[in-house]
Amino acid sequence: MRLVRTLTLPTEDLLEAVSPLPEGIRAGVWDLVGEPKGLDYAEIDAVVLPYATRGSWQQGLERVPNLVLLQAQSTGYDGLPEVVGSGVAIATAAGVHVAGTAELAVALILASLRGVDDAVRNAANGVWDSRRYPGLADRRVLLVGVGGIGTAIAQRLAPFEVELTRVGSRARTDETGPVHGTDELVTLAADAEVLVVITPLSEDTHHLINREVLAALPDGALVVNVARGPVVDTAALTDEVLSGRLHAALDVVDPEPLPAGHPLWGAPNAIITPHVGGNTEAFVPRIHKLLKEQVGRLARGDEPVNLVRRGPWA
Repeated sequence: MRLVRTLTLPTEDLLEAVSPLPEGIRAGVWDLVGEPKGLDYAEIDAVVLPYATRGSWQQGLERVPNLVLLQAQSTGYDGLPEVVGSGVAIATAAGVHVAGTAELAVALILASLRGVDDAVRNAANGVWDSRRYPGLADRRVLLVGVGGIGTAIAQRLAPFEVELTRVGSRARTDETGPVHGTDELVTLAADAEVLVVITPLSEDTHHLINREVLAALPDGALVVNVARGPVVDTAALTDEVLSGRLHAALDVVDPEPLPAGHPLWGAPNAIITPHVGGNTEAFVPRIHKLLKEQVGRLARGDEPVNLVRRGPWA
């Protein structure tokens, strides 16, 4: 049964990427801010969301009376169920951002543990300060999140000869070994020199890395967040970083963007990147491939990939 016959894409480039369209599928261009081109609101069955921005999505989507599917260009989908009716399916771009986010996680770890941030600041001031940094080899790494990106981070950490402990939503054993449950976080944190966070944001993971978990980390430990800002208690982390006890390397924060004047901006033991984990040149061909596949599946009446809320495909 074919549920989607029309869709909008946020840019002309994405429309070109999925063209020629399969027989029976029509498409228009709509950035959810202006008016759709090529389709009327009442004709739209599926909407591909813009990348990275969340401006006026709800207001725009409220104009689409017959929406069947909401397609994100992100791996996370926090906030999306709240902007559409319960009968609307939601699909993510899971897989598209894996390589980029995993490489940034490792880059942030290395930059902090090898003092690259200090070297950049020193270079700007003409200061030569040669000293010993912890490095990544032989570090005890606690990885919170064992999905696609978490698995990719684990694979990339293997050549660095770390002692890796993985944490998922529940304790289990998978094809690569034991996975601990989140109920063990405080105990596990006490032995972790690097804590890497790459778990989806949900009611269960909001402030999963809370004041108690952070307090359990040893002095000098590094907290790396490439997940979503609210998974970590920003106030608690800020206190630990400003005290000098912990280091942080953050691609995501809460709130986001981090307000001007926030104390983390000036903390010498914090590295902050502006939520660019999956935003590399590798993203473009990968999102094109995913959307092309998705349009083909919709044309054939097949179930879309990466459904996180099934809607009419339930």
